[in-house]
Amino acid sequence: MVAALEAIPARQFDPASCPRLVVKIGSSLLLDAAGAVRSEWLAGMVADIAERRQQGQQIVIVSSGAIALGARRLGLEKGGRASLEDAQAAAAVGQVALAGVWEALLAAQGLTAAQVLLTLGDLEDRRRYLNVAATIARLLDLGAVPVLNENDTVATTEIRFGDNDRLAARAAQAAGASGVILLSDVDGLYTANPATEPTAQRLSVVKSLTPDIMAMATGETRSGMGSGGMAAKLLAARMAGAAGIALAICDGRVERPLTHFATHCGGTLFLPPRAAKGRKAWLAGRITVAGALVVDAGAAVALKRGASLLAAGVRGVDGRFKRGDVVAIMGSEGELLGRGLAGYDAEDACKIMGLRNEAQGPVLGYAPRAALVHADHLVLI
Repeated sequence: MVAALEAIPARQFDPASCPRLVVKIGSSLLLDAAGAVRSEWLAGMVADIAERRQQGQQIVIVSSGAIALGARRLGLEKGGRASLEDAQAAAAVGQVALAGVWEALLAAQGLTAAQVLLTLGDLEDRRRYLNVAATIARLLDLGAVPVLNENDTVATTEIRFGDNDRLAARAAQAAGASGVILLSDVDGLYTANPATEPTAQRLSVVKSLTPDIMAMATGETRSGMGSGGMAAKLLAARMAGAAGIALAICDGRVERPLTHFATHCGGTLFLPPRAAKGRKAWLAGRITVAGALVVDAGAAVALKRGASLLAAGVRGVDGRFKRGDVVAIMGSEGELLGRGLAGYDAEDACKIMGLRNEAQGPVLGYAPRAALVHADHLVLI
């Protein structure tokens, strides 16, 4: 990723500025159509990782493939995705096999593999998120290569990421990475589906995820093995960008894909619109929220200037959240503006919405706080 970016003015990266990189590998790259590991391709991928490590870059891998691999061994139909129970059983078998594959190939390059299985709650809960961050940091400091995947054996529909693209973006925040590469069976984002539109153009750099850009995603996967698609990748790019992390989608079908990307400058790079660290980066990457606050146009403008969210600018309250819960901040047209920690519970927020600070005390029965969501606990998306 890093070397490739030097050749394009908009891609201002070098090895020193990207000491940690997250690389996500999809099921269709890691496994063939029959569900067997593509050992030769994966060996080249590991050689790329070893080369980066020798150059001083720390690598975190997000590896799909457990469900598909387990389904093949168990003889399950539809790649193990016919039901939640099948997927969980396939993952239980596949994770063992997948970890063995990574351990053997990394060991052949003199590297130590470390398996980290995550659920949505591990990265949504602040304390557990910090624990994951500390674990990844320690593994990297010890020279190990963390191999992450969603813990599909215990994750249910309600508490799962649903795709490893978003997991990679979220994990990058926890790992303190400044770059993410999504290796895919497509070579970037196109203006239309290149399979059906011969005139479709690949976008090399995306500076802002506008509605027009988001509309370019079809949500389809070519292989049928994975759970993502271009729509999931764009959501991952938004999550990464909100935390100040650059994300690239590039072709993983070639041999030595990281080297190929570095020398050919292909793919699509999504530039982060802003930098965010610590609690704000964690807020930016949240997938679940406890409620929402709808703000008027004036409040939306003030937030973009870095102001706190005052109750006077709130026009609607949704959900049953408590003080300190994460809430979404929505514009009047239903657009997501940001996320923040609520300064009031939902009941009190309803009481004071639309009121100026001096009018809130008599309604609440106690002295009002400085803001409904303070700027220190708020991040724009």
